[in-house]
Amino acid sequence: MTKVQSEFLNILASRGFLHQCTDLSGLDAIASKNAITVYNGFDATADSLHIGNLLTIMVLRWVQKTGNRPIVLMGGGTTKIGDPSGKDEVRKLIKSDAISANISSIQKTFGNFLTFGEDDTDAILVNNADWLDELHYIPFLREIGSSFSINRMLTMDSVKSRLDREQPLTFLEFNYMILQSYDFVELHKRYGCVLQTGGSDQWGNIVNGVDLGRRLLGTELYGWTCPLITTASGQKMGKTEAGAVWLNPDRLSPYDYYQFWRNTDDADVTRFLRLFTEVSLDEIQRLEVLEGAEINEAKKLLAFETTQLLHGHDAATLAETTSRQTFELGTPGDGLPSIEIDASNLDNGILLPDLLVRSGLTISKGEARRLIRGGGARVNDNKAMDDGLLIDNTFAKDGTIKLSSGKKKHALVIVKG
Repeated sequence: MTKVQSEFLNILASRGFLHQCTDLSGLDAIASKNAITVYNGFDATADSLHIGNLLTIMVLRWVQKTGNRPIVLMGGGTTKIGDPSGKDEVRKLIKSDAISANISSIQKTFGNFLTFGEDDTDAILVNNADWLDELHYIPFLREIGSSFSINRMLTMDSVKSRLDREQPLTFLEFNYMILQSYDFVELHKRYGCVLQTGGSDQWGNIVNGVDLGRRLLGTELYGWTCPLITTASGQKMGKTEAGAVWLNPDRLSPYDYYQFWRNTDDADVTRFLRLFTEVSLDEIQRLEVLEGAEINEAKKLLAFETTQLLHGHDAATLAETTSRQTFELGTPGDGLPSIEIDASNLDNGILLPDLLVRSGLTISKGEARRLIRGGGARVNDNKAMDDGLLIDNTFAKDGTIKLSSGKKKHALVIVKG
């Protein structure tokens, strides 16, 4: 583990958040003496963040918990450009009103992890559209663009990897790193921000911001990136067959979020406890020696703590209870994802593939049919192998129909009337 003196950096390093830092000793020196202001940017390309954003959200949480000030920067301006990092294709342009709606939806998530207000350590949420939308093109090119070398920009991973794969890179996207660099300078001028954090794919953009601060302001800024999180199987964290693991409850229920963590591979449990919970390192070390069936207790702790952070204690408790009822007691818990259907709609029956899609257990009828033919679909815990099966009122038991996809995904159809 990297030796540092400041509480903030010591926690991040010891829990596994450190991948790269532009000047760790210099950053440690100022963080040891005074509270610092730290920012992380989030573009608004969807109406919810996903689990890939969770690592840097946890960094901002530790920023605040150690007496420093976090800034959540919403990319109302940069989302209009599109970050080329890690992308093979040009992003679709998003209209301004859609970006504003996405920001309104996304910002609710941060309230679960951070305390916002007027005190010195309270988090602040700002939108880079406030200054990027007001830029005058020619003056900006003269003042900021002259600080960037095309030669160097072409060596940055976000650009080089796209060109190496002979994928198109628009001039619009090429400007992204300049605007992100300018964000850092603007946040330093407005709020005294000295540290930008981000995922490992943001290293080039962050370094450019540090350099721009030195050129324009003659000040030392710092950059920190977190590692790319992969599972023990080598898969990128949060990538599942069903798609992204969303943080908004209307995109993914607290129960499904709990189950995502509950199904963590044995080899990943204690690492994820370090990164995605506040469980003490001493307790995590105790859990590291567990083997066999005992590791399930660590998985339950991981699932509860992560769900509690995002959705609150009550939602985590309900998800935990529902999981225990469903998997240990064999009864459908009240917290299972559910849909309501009028009994009259079931008079003539609804095809099982349609019902699997409506319940959220599959994302398409094609996927539902493949699930059924592969033997993975169940109705009321009975295997259903016929993709032409009609589900009608006779399937309802005490007003509910239980649907299952495999052994770990379940949903209830609540029959009304």
